[in-house]
Amino acid sequence: MRRVIQFAPGFYYHLCNKSNDGKVIFFDERDYARMLFFMLFYQSPTPFFNIGRSISYFMQHGTFNISQETQETIQAKQRVELNAFTIMPNHFHILAREKEENGIVRYLQRLQAGYAKYANAKYERGGHLFRGSFRAVPVKTDEQLLYLSAYIHRNPRDLDKWRGQELSYPWSSYQDFAKENRWKELLNPAIILNQFSGPKAYKEFVETSSAKLKENETQLSNLFLE
Repeated sequence: MRRVIQFAPGFYYHLCNKSNDGKVIFFDERDYARMLFFMLFYQSPTPFFNIGRSISYFMQHGTFNISQETQETIQAKQRVELNAFTIMPNHFHILAREKEENGIVRYLQRLQAGYAKYANAKYERGGHLFRGSFRAVPVKTDEQLLYLSAYIHRNPRDLDKWRGQELSYPWSSYQDFAKENRWKELLNPAIILNQFSGPKAYKEFVETSSAKLKENETQLSNLFLE
């Protein structure tokens, strides 16, 4: 029986979920871009229309054509603060801080429902896309926080194409930590980066981390739910 997580504003959580049958649910770049859009812009209850147009713009320019005014509105009305993420072929990981009561629950419900509606229509499928609701673990220590960030950012090493190339993986926040933050106020890595002398030191930490090594999976199970 899954333990009930008591969310509280101000605390950080590891959030993740997999596809209902364990199979791929992100097939092409538009799918990944759609999920990325939801992760970034659903942090507040701000409504969006014609999302497909924003995805098309992203495919051409590598960014979303959302006005600065709208982004400022999202930041002002955040239910959650997004700190790190990665999107894998059949699952996702998020590090986020709850900013208002029930903020994380509302954020994940909207995010998952939005992608499920899109994917079920695109691929003409029905039923639940994700396994249950989602899994969440509170982050209690700096050790856990740093290990989690490395774990999230090393996830793409499970994909043959990206093993050793995690920094170039476009559907992760790793490059936003180790290079330039593409998403500005919509992604806040400060809780992690402030513990390092700079992006280069963080990159070295991730590259030498034991996260995602098979012999350390026991350590992971003690810290997080996968």
